[in-house]
Amino acid sequence: MKPEIHPEYYPCVFVDGEHEIINRSTMKSSETREINGVEHFVHHVDISGYTHPFYTGKQRLVDTAGRVERFRSRYAKTKSKK
Repeated sequence: MKPEIHPEYYPCVFVDGEHEIINRSTMKSSETREINGVEHFVHHVDISGYTHPFYTGKQRLVDTAGRVERFRSRYAKTKSKK
């Protein structure tokens, strides 16, 4: 590997609700937490492997401005024609 061209990695913890994933990242944050004597940057995430519907088997619909209902109503009209 060439020296001085790669970014620096920092210890970090990704927080998803009550789940925490300890890893390394190039990102920094203003919030830090000490884990096992090492200072980690804290990053809050919305979805991780613990809460993603693919891994949990639970589908979660996020409705933005009634888009899901509009889609279902259009699909119901098409389905009733058949």
